[in-house]
Amino acid sequence: MTLRADIFISMKRIEIVVDEESLEELIDLCQEAQIRGYTVIKKAGGLGSRGERNPEDYSLEEENAVMVVACGEEQAERLIMLLRPKLKDWGGMCLVSDCQWVIGPAASY
Repeated sequence: MTLRADIFISMKRIEIVVDEESLEELIDLCQEAQIRGYTVIKKAGGLGSRGERNPEDYSLEEENAVMVVACGEEQAERLIMLLRPKLKDWGGMCLVSDCQWVIGPAASY
């Protein structure tokens, strides 16, 4: 099956993992970059540069948050340029990939 091109908008998908303490500052960066929508998933676990984060371990107060953003290329570049210096302090990670937004009602792109 071939999907019709007229039902999609080409965008960038940005996935950012930071500790929950940095989340408010990350949201501020999104606003500064004129990002109009994002999804946040709190209490994410995993293994990275700061060691293992287990959201079910009640003895540790360190929890991650994942933010997923779909936006245009210019917005993505603005966000990444604002975010990059912060990641050096915060740790975490940022992934960028191409994606297709399915055109529907009230879009936040």
